[in-house]
Amino acid sequence: MKILQICSARELGGGEKHLADLANGLARRGHDVYAAVVPASPLPAELSSVPAQNLTELQMRNLNVASGLKLARFIRKHKIEIVHAHMARDYPLAALSARRGGAGLVLTRHVLFPLNRIHRLTLRRTARVIGVSQAVAEGLRAQKIFDPDKIVLIHNGIDVDRFERGRERIARREQGTNKKRVGMIGHIAPIKGQEDFIRAAAVVINGRDDVEFVIAGEDKSRAGTNRRSAEKLIDELKLNQHVRLIGWVEDVADLLPTLDLFISPSRSEPFGLAIVEAMAAGVPVVASMSEGAREIIRDNHSGRLIPVGDVKVLAQAIDGLLSDPEERSRLVKNAQAAVRENFSMEKMLSATEQVYREALEVRSAV
Repeated sequence: MKILQICSARELGGGEKHLADLANGLARRGHDVYAAVVPASPLPAELSSVPAQNLTELQMRNLNVASGLKLARFIRKHKIEIVHAHMARDYPLAALSARRGGAGLVLTRHVLFPLNRIHRLTLRRTARVIGVSQAVAEGLRAQKIFDPDKIVLIHNGIDVDRFERGRERIARREQGTNKKRVGMIGHIAPIKGQEDFIRAAAVVINGRDDVEFVIAGEDKSRAGTNRRSAEKLIDELKLNQHVRLIGWVEDVADLLPTLDLFISPSRSEPFGLAIVEAMAAGVPVVASMSEGAREIIRDNHSGRLIPVGDVKVLAQAIDGLLSDPEERSRLVKNAQAAVRENFSMEKMLSATEQVYREALEVRSAV
């Protein structure tokens, strides 16, 4: 199939990494994959399996008719069959260009926020909509923008082998300290729960001195207020020697093997890719009962689920698991089996190919 992926992101996040994994995987499977990005996009560097000549740059601000027509010409020139957009602000442009170019339109929804009026007006001819979790799919159905039969659940997939190989590095890493390491990954924002993580760290540190805590992620707020707020809380709780903000991590597959425990304290999470990655990397997970975490983790089997915002229970879970290596090993074994069964890259690619085939059938019937 000839497939065009569209994304106007100017920064790399979970959705953008998903797009890159999807595009690269489809290209390796023999599909002719193209990508439309904005100037200075970080995505081309991630699209290692997509030929450079298959990339096109254009401005994608809302429903830019000139860009839509330019993209439609690109679609016709390369005889593209499927247009696949991943961000809500790109959906109207993708719809215009797909309709003008004669291609089937597929959308992926990565977040729980509702779509708006312009989407209701412009997306009538969408062939299929992918929700990355059951919570996202249910939210789409509740909005009644799309026919329920068009909404498909496909969980994000990961390269399980790449993350599992990190276990080997755990055994090889230098033990310069006897301290255990607890970490979380996510952009620094209230919804991600860094405050709960820091407060739980204070409780744990009060009872033991063999633990260090790390927070990976960048502050995407304009003035950097979220990071400053986290730093202020660390100062107030006198945790400077115990909690570190390590900023953006280029490859979490290198960070995860250094952790003894992974925490996801998010207040809300549509999926939770970092949870799946930690599970695959052999790191036991404690997660708040966000929408995505409840879908990924079977409580007390493949991880631990705790009430959202409950610092006391979070601290108890951290302390208890750090003191129980056998329980950590049991959770890891179950988690890795669950990831292989439910969240592999191959499963995601096969399911997406099926969606594309269905979209082509819809296009042929019109």
